[in-house]
Amino acid sequence: MRTRTITTATTGLVTALAAVFALSGCSTAPDKNRSGTAGPTASAPAPQGGGSGSGFEGPRPQDQNLLAWTGDPNDAGHVTAQSSAGVGGRITLVRIVLREQITWSNIWLGLAGLDPNAQLANCYLGVYDAKGTLVGSTADISPQLMTDAIAKPLPLAKPFTAAPGTYFIALLLNGNWATNALTLKSTGAGISVNAGLTPPNLRYSSILTGQTSLPATVNLGEQSQATINTGWASQWYAIS
Repeated sequence: MRTRTITTATTGLVTALAAVFALSGCSTAPDKNRSGTAGPTASAPAPQGGGSGSGFEGPRPQDQNLLAWTGDPNDAGHVTAQSSAGVGGRITLVRIVLREQITWSNIWLGLAGLDPNAQLANCYLGVYDAKGTLVGSTADISPQLMTDAIAKPLPLAKPFTAAPGTYFIALLLNGNWATNALTLKSTGAGISVNAGLTPPNLRYSSILTGQTSLPATVNLGEQSQATINTGWASQWYAIS
């Protein structure tokens, strides 16, 4: 009789414990809803844009199948014009800083307006490195400046590998044209584009006069802001 009583009690205790565990939801799996529970847990990705959480970083060149640019083309709404007497034979430079290595094949220029009666010759785009060495140049772009007032890629005669660093896109125009007909897309920053900068690191400048081709080297320490003060604003360029 005593043995039977113990067995019955034991059976009842086991049954009761099983019911308690079932009601409390206990299991060997970790509870993902409890803080401090051991085991790996998923975490939300860190917000972009300095922790603002907006996820918006602004337009990037890659969004438009480009490798780099001097600025968002959506902001290049200003149209700049200059007489042939003012900039003919003068090299204008726009600085661009590359953050990663690229193969540089084309320079995109924003041609805003045409002069159908212009007489152009010896017009070039080129690239100088931070030492003032010419590392790439187009053929004469005079024909392309007479057609299609759009943003257009102008190929370098020979693509080159551009390591991260500072470069200067050079524009040389020669010939005769109407001042307010042949125009280029640019920023409206004017002389403020060079705020905080001095030669040889001006963001926009001109150098030399009387040139019919881009020289193999230039002295960037001779950068001048004279043409900026006459309204020849910083041209918009891109790279592909």
